[in-house]
Amino acid sequence: MDAAEFRRRGREMVDYVADYLENIEQRPVYPDVEPGYLRSLIPTEAPLEPDNYDDIIKDVERIIMPGVTHWQSPYFFAYFPAASSYPAMLADMLCGAIGCIGFSWAASPACTELETVMLDWLGKMLKLPEHFIAGTHGHGGGVIQSTASEATLMSLLAARCKAVRRVQETNPERLEAEVLSKLVAYSSEQAHSSVERASLIGGVMMRKVPTDNTYAVGGGMLKKMLEEDRAAGLIPFYFCATLGTTSSCAFDHITELGPICNEENMWMHIDAAYAGSAFICPEFRPLLNGIEFADSFNFNPHKWLLINFDCSTMWVKKRQDIIGAFKVEPLYLKHENQESGRGSNELNQLLLKRITESRTIHLVPCQLSGLFVLRFAVCSRVTDSGHVQHAWRQITQLSCEE
Repeated sequence: MDAAEFRRRGREMVDYVADYLENIEQRPVYPDVEPGYLRSLIPTEAPLEPDNYDDIIKDVERIIMPGVTHWQSPYFFAYFPAASSYPAMLADMLCGAIGCIGFSWAASPACTELETVMLDWLGKMLKLPEHFIAGTHGHGGGVIQSTASEATLMSLLAARCKAVRRVQETNPERLEAEVLSKLVAYSSEQAHSSVERASLIGGVMMRKVPTDNTYAVGGGMLKKMLEEDRAAGLIPFYFCATLGTTSSCAFDHITELGPICNEENMWMHIDAAYAGSAFICPEFRPLLNGIEFADSFNFNPHKWLLINFDCSTMWVKKRQDIIGAFKVEPLYLKHENQESGRGSNELNQLLLKRITESRTIHLVPCQLSGLFVLRFAVCSRVTDSGHVQHAWRQITQLSCEE
């Protein structure tokens, strides 16, 4: 598909999507198919020759749509909202075209900086405490995760790392494995299954806290369980509070739970995946009172804020707690705008600096047997031998400069 056909097919796809959404109410919200329905409708092996584009679009209606549960239907009342909007679709299209992977600032500065600023905007809309806002003098900040499940796991792993370090600072003779065997995490018995799954992945035990008659966790029950576990020689280190449980949208009493977690030196994570968008409304913001006690907070804009899946926003009180828990810095991820030394191999380091500053080609280094090596990876689908030769001429020229 060349650019001309892409323009034509793109217009057709926009029309198809608009027609689909405008007429979605006419489609049955839940499919009438049996498991395995699709296998007999498509070839058993990948075709040797490409299908005609028009035939593929016909197959979407013939094969795919009969098996689709239409989450955007006005008759869809299951699971949770999966937000969608025309602006978000256009934004996804642009993101797909740019195709940058923002795993570090240097990988694409605008990607990292826009995320940071937008999370500050959203945090201010929620009236989060100043320490959660990156653009202030606070030590926290926001980051986009894929799902609330991922945010819970990240917070638990960071809390685990912090707890182990804290114990070993006062008892250096205690092995990490021994400390891990004593750690206990807590969550409501009404919490999402991903919270328990996080403890399984993190290799720590988790205790379910019974709820009151409103299906919420109160401070009294948590405090009782903490006293029992400490008496048994265990180390409580993490509590996941839920604001808007999956089953009934119950709210744990974080104004009671927060002070207890702070007193016990436990990490409190607040999972507001479903209900968190509502806190933007001034009349619902009091439901977030107690957030000042939390170490991390998460909700999903892809539920109510018309942002396509997946966009799960997470804030931490001290970003160093997250960074420190997962900090692994291979040489190819280092860049000149961070504080780190590169050791010997000064000539190759100087050459890479010149290449980066020329902004004509872009390389990153790696370490092989103690040597500082420049990696040359052909990455773009449109790179040809002419581009490679031009890059080599640029490298040669810069390496010869005094």
